Amino acid sequence: MNLHASVASRGSAPAAGPRTYCYRHTVSFEETNVVGNVYFTRHISWQGRCREMFLRDYAPETLNDLQRDLRLVALNVGCEYFAELHALDDVEIRMWLAHLRQHRIKLGFDYLLRRDGSDLLIARGFQEIGCMRLTPNGLVPWAVPRGLAAALSAFNEDRVEDFSDPR
Repeated sequence: MNLHASVASRGSAPAAGPRTYCYRHTVSFEETNVVGNVYFTRHISWQGRCREMFLRDYAPETLNDLQRDLRLVALNVGCEYFAELHALDDVEIRMWLAHLRQHRIKLGFDYLLRRDGSDLLIARGFQEIGCMRLTPNGLVPWAVPRGLAAALSAFNEDRVEDFSDPR
């Protein structure tokens, strides 16, 4: 797997639009189906990988919270597909914050096929995540941790409502 993350602007012009967190991936043969194209569920898997790398790079304290009682629960995910991917294609997944409200985070994802120096939008997806705390009575909604909210705000599509954890 060819992996690295960077920060870019959405769209083809570097200065246009909000910043995005970029995760780059080279498609393996293992990720394709018998027909030779990428199986559609891989796009959702790459969303998760992109989100994890963001946490590693921008909100490492959240990883410590996850080892204790914080849970990031996927509430809703989706992806629209515009073109196929095949083995050895280079894909850039660009993630941005669509909104942050109370204990919910919505992330947007653009999937770009990198070929011959240009980018082709091949899919667009989203994830809505609920921040929860594990208590003796089960999971309860919990405000987005301050460090995570601050990290995400740099990649905001519109604006972040300040309902972050006051701690």
